[in-house]
Amino acid sequence: MTTYFAKGSPTTVLTDADLRAAMTATFEKLGKRRKVLAIPPDFTRFNSRAGILTRITYDHFGTALTDVLPALGTHAPMPDWQIAKMYAGVPKDLFRIHDWRNDVVTIGSLPAEFVSRATDGVWDKPWPAQLNKLAWGGGHDLILSIGQVVPHEVAGMANHTKNLFIGIGGAEGINESHFIGAAYGMERMMGRADTPVRRLLNEALLRLCKHLPIVFVLTVVGSDGAGGLVTRGLYIGDGVECFELAAKLSLEVNFQLLDEEPKKVVVYLDPEEFHTTWLGNKSVYRTRMAIADRGELVVLAPGLKGFGEDPEIDRLIRAYGYRTTPEVMRFVREHQDLRTNLSAAAHLIHGSSEGRFTVTYCPGHLTRAEIEGVGYAYADLAGTMRRYDPAKLVDGWNTVDGERIFYISNPALGLWAYRGRFKDL
Repeated sequence: MTTYFAKGSPTTVLTDADLRAAMTATFEKLGKRRKVLAIPPDFTRFNSRAGILTRITYDHFGTALTDVLPALGTHAPMPDWQIAKMYAGVPKDLFRIHDWRNDVVTIGSLPAEFVSRATDGVWDKPWPAQLNKLAWGGGHDLILSIGQVVPHEVAGMANHTKNLFIGIGGAEGINESHFIGAAYGMERMMGRADTPVRRLLNEALLRLCKHLPIVFVLTVVGSDGAGGLVTRGLYIGDGVECFELAAKLSLEVNFQLLDEEPKKVVVYLDPEEFHTTWLGNKSVYRTRMAIADRGELVVLAPGLKGFGEDPEIDRLIRAYGYRTTPEVMRFVREHQDLRTNLSAAAHLIHGSSEGRFTVTYCPGHLTRAEIEGVGYAYADLAGTMRRYDPAKLVDGWNTVDGERIFYISNPALGLWAYRGRFKDL
């Protein structure tokens, strides 16, 4: 296993020119290729730098870059405007759509004994490793998995093998991996590189994909301290070391321990990026370890139009709602539709406050009845944004009319926790 490039620190700033130089040097080491597949993230990772990295890949390989397969996971396909904005300069006709329900192949299974050991007994069945058919059998002589390492609710840290077995994985593997993570406990995993789900993903790569020419291109992106973002690290390799290095840096860059528990957290969801609670509940996932008991999370969601990215998952969220873990586990036992869509069940757990604090959504397009129907509190968007104006707030602590709040402008970029509740990192 080789690490081709590794550079980063909490103070490093990598420019686009630096990224191009690193990618070009790596491609020269890899040598000439005739058929290249790029697997970058979708628009929900707009700030990952995957756009420029994919453009650099196209500039270098030209017509040898035959396919770009965004790692949609369970998300909706990218519309043309998102492709044009995120992947400017990369021909649209190179982009393929990943269908997580139909366009996959099970490449093998991890045995139940290994799964039980890796998950600390949470799951004791064989786990199916699934990949998009194009990645598995497309005849590519280079597969570039491109994306950002950042704290994640399912795998502990996003990207690397998650980009493959979940990003371009299938329903069965995604459902089970999400449920394993939820049952194990999000607070036990967020911000950690070694988790039950990660162990499964890495083992699948090791056992089943040795013949695939996969190279990982991983970024770490952080705040510049002035309201902007900078690339703090870039790690390229074909093994696990590049991920471990990126995860270590991400923990330093993207994880914020607070000395005080906020009684109110206000999160803004960019309307271009967040249209559903399936995506927007990063506001819950990433802050629930920070918020005080009996506190409140206020979510400003001007683009919110629905709950699930997938019509069936949207129906399930509306039917069962964001309830406590014991309630969701009971729903799974009692209802076949939820039992066959375990990723939805996991999402319901992830989006719950477990009754510890209030989640108040301020949606741009959903009604009070819809929001309250899934177990959240509702507030009017216009009125709430007049009080908590994103244009006037700064990330971190603010005082609004004598009220002390903690503001987050983009929950996708970090993880926040109260130091007294999160002592082992």
